[in-house]
Amino acid sequence: MKFLDLCKVYIRSGGGGSGCVSFRREKFIEFGGPDGGDGGNGGSVWAEAVDGLNTLIDFRYQQHFFAKSGQQGMGSQRTGKTGDDIVLRVPVGTEIIDEDEESVIADLTEVGQRILLAKGGNGGWGNLHFKSSTNRSPARANPGQPGVERTLWLRLKLIADSGLVGLPNAGKSTFLAAVSNARPKIADYPFTTLVPNLGVVGVDGREFVMADIPGLIEGASEGRGLGTQFLAHVERCSVLLHLVDGTSEDVVADYETIVTELDAYAEELGDKPRIVALNKIDALDEETIAERRSALEQASGERVFIISGATNKGLQDVLRAIHAEIAAANVVDEEPAPWQP
Repeated sequence: MKFLDLCKVYIRSGGGGSGCVSFRREKFIEFGGPDGGDGGNGGSVWAEAVDGLNTLIDFRYQQHFFAKSGQQGMGSQRTGKTGDDIVLRVPVGTEIIDEDEESVIADLTEVGQRILLAKGGNGGWGNLHFKSSTNRSPARANPGQPGVERTLWLRLKLIADSGLVGLPNAGKSTFLAAVSNARPKIADYPFTTLVPNLGVVGVDGREFVMADIPGLIEGASEGRGLGTQFLAHVERCSVLLHLVDGTSEDVVADYETIVTELDAYAEELGDKPRIVALNKIDALDEETIAERRSALEQASGERVFIISGATNKGLQDVLRAIHAEIAAANVVDEEPAPWQP
């Protein structure tokens, strides 16, 4: 299945049906009064977050969604049928954005969440409603209200507990394949991964979801390379695992490039808990490992794990550290707000 995380849709709710002008015409009833029924309400357009989807690719092939209009009212006080609603089934983590591409209308982060995007028009009143003491035979009825037409953007931000960030070819896909059942494309050249991949990672009998984000480069926060296209996917993560290619000539510069882009994209990303790991140590000797690890620890100001996605060395320690950060973040989220008198 192809991955798509941004698309435009055109929606229109159904118009209400017109009211009916009708009079009783029955045998032996000389002066039959008005009996025109009301028009039916138009169908509405909804969006609902559903389980089992992780892409917006379906909306590439169908972008227009028009709900049915209500039927006209009929004689004998019969109300027209209400138009059928339309429901846009979107993945969990989808944002509904207005046409200006800035105003967020809704953020669907849980399965079953629904949002009304366009309400159907009300049906018009039949002439029965206009009967009065001075007008016993009204010959007027209301037209139904027109539907609402809108242009919206759907933007998917994958929901994962942890995110993998790093320069292209830092070994992120190899790491994800080693610790989960995900099978991302792996090759020895930059930008092998062009779409985010999700994997369920298990450690010590506990599980969490990890996202492999395509490689970032200098200027990514301004749209260079894959740019801001995929930086949004790490916004929801509780912790970031920053992989640094141990075979690089300047691991500190590689580290600082990613940190700078995360800070420039959003202040919240720069403040997220981050675990740093020196990857590909299977290709280095002990002296080089110690030297580059020390340089990274000095630059980051925190412990640096040494790992190898190819040989699985050090992976369990990193996974335990990630899970500890996720658990700590969940505890903070579940704490009740302080009581205020």
